[in-house]
Formats: sequence, C-alpha cells, structure tokens
Amino acid sequence: MSEEKTKIISREAAAVNLATFAIDRTDLKELLSAVPEENTLNMTTIEYELQILKIITVGWGISFYMPVSDRNREPLAQLFWENIRDVAQKISTLTETTSGTSINYFEIIKDRLNTYLKVMEESSQDVSNPASVMGPAFAVTCNHPNDAYVLLTGTKMFTLTLGAVKEYLNSVRIDDAVIN
Repeated sequence: MSEEKTKIISREAAAVNLATFAIDRTDLKELLSAVPEENTLNMTTIEYELQILKIITVGWGISFYMPVSDRNREPLAQLFWENIRDVAQKISTLTETTSGTSINYFEIIKDRLNTYLKVMEESSQDVSNPASVMGPAFAVTCNHPNDAYVLLTGTKMFTLTLGAVKEYLNSVRIDDAVIN
C-alpha cells in the first residue's frame, strides 16, 4: 500500500533536496563512529568511499523507486546528477587550490558507479538483495575485502540511503509545473 504524497514540489527542488542529502555527511559520521577505534583500517579511504557510495545510491534510488512510467523519473535523475556534477566540480577546484593536485571528482564518482554496476551485473542472477552485493563490493573498493566492519558499514550505508530515498519520494509529489 502506497503512502499519500503530502508535499507538491518541482523537479528542481526534489533534485536539490536529493543532492543535498547525498552529500550530507551526518549519517556517514554516525556509521564511521561504530567502527572500533583500535583497528588497522584506512579510515580516510573508508570515509571517502562511503561518501561516493552514498551519492551513487541516491542516484540509483531515484531510478529504482520511481516507476518507469513516471514522466518525472528521467528528468529528476538528470537534474540530480547535474547537481552532483556541480558539487563535484567545486570539490575538484578546492582540492586543486589547496593541494595543487588536479582531480576530477565527478569522473571518480562515475568510475565507482561503473565498478558497482559491473559487480551488480555479474551477480544479478545469484542475488535477490542488492545490499548483499554492495557491502562486499564496497569493502573491496576500500582495500579491506575481508573486514566485517567495512563490509557492514557499506551494506548499512547502501540500505539506509535507499530507504531514505524511498521515504522521501513517498512523501512528495513531483510536479513539473510547480515553481519552488
């Protein structure tokens, strides 16, 4: 049974809200705080990769939870990724300014997306729950493929993020005629 959508918003507002959620680090910090302090993990890498996983998962969530027949699905996804590209450009510029190292953060996100898509495609016939694939793929990406904490952290981020996207999409009605 579907919840009643309560707030009518524009595609643009929905895209900004979802992009803002994707880059928000509150839940990321909470997940990382659950990892024991006494460990040999590269926490910088895990934090960096966790942020990328969250961004990718929000993008997936849009496509996963909106029906193919919804005329807002593709435009919302496009607007979301445009917002992420803008943020990524700012991060790339800031990184170059502060460290002198030139990076393209959006390309890094796209590369990770392709990595996760490949893993999902390779295991799609064997797995009914994508979280059971994403946790291990996340751990491999972090160079800690056998660490239970890393695997669980990636699984939780994926699951919680998808749940939040679903909840958000169920709480709004996107109307391209609305100007917010």
